[in-house]
Amino acid sequence: MNLSEYRVNDFIHELASDSPAPGGGSASALAGSIGSALCSMVASLTAGKEKYREHEALMQELIEQTAVLTDGFLDSIDKDTEAFNGVSAVFAMPKGTDEEKAARRAAMQDALKAATRVPYSMMELSLAALELVEKAVGRSNTNAASDLGVAALNLKAAVQGAWLNVRINLAGIKDEAFVMKYRSRGEGILVKALPLADRIYADILNSL
Repeated sequence: MNLSEYRVNDFIHELASDSPAPGGGSASALAGSIGSALCSMVASLTAGKEKYREHEALMQELIEQTAVLTDGFLDSIDKDTEAFNGVSAVFAMPKGTDEEKAARRAAMQDALKAATRVPYSMMELSLAALELVEKAVGRSNTNAASDLGVAALNLKAAVQGAWLNVRINLAGIKDEAFVMKYRSRGEGILVKALPLADRIYADILNSL
């Protein structure tokens, strides 16, 4: 069974165990899925309401787009653990000869790159979800305003958690062009995502 199909208490107990995976990457993906789903919930609680009729098209758009993002985060829960397992598998490769050592080094580099791409994609999902949450602020059901604030907090945790996983994997990669590419792009996402999450939270807090 995939981790994303676990019951909540089973997932949490697995996370708390001495198994190294799932770990922080999968937890970040879970946080992102919660944030995206909360945005969808708020849009659903707004859609069809006469009071918010002028924003009906926006709410339908948010429901549709957050569904895609939520599924992306859920997929990332499993992909992150698979990527970690890929790195772990390299340690079991033989290293008795020079050829085996070279193959092992190459496999490790490939595994680390794969383990970098997964959390980076989570960062992209987080920024996209935060931009949708921002669209809902001030245009959605005021009774669910606090839920948008919680969405922003979860998505902020997701993007920062994913960034930590990007960085720890980049540290072991020898391909300087790859490292520069993902470090630069990741930092670019953070520059947009973190102030946006803080602004959404502040706007929601001030509205209560």
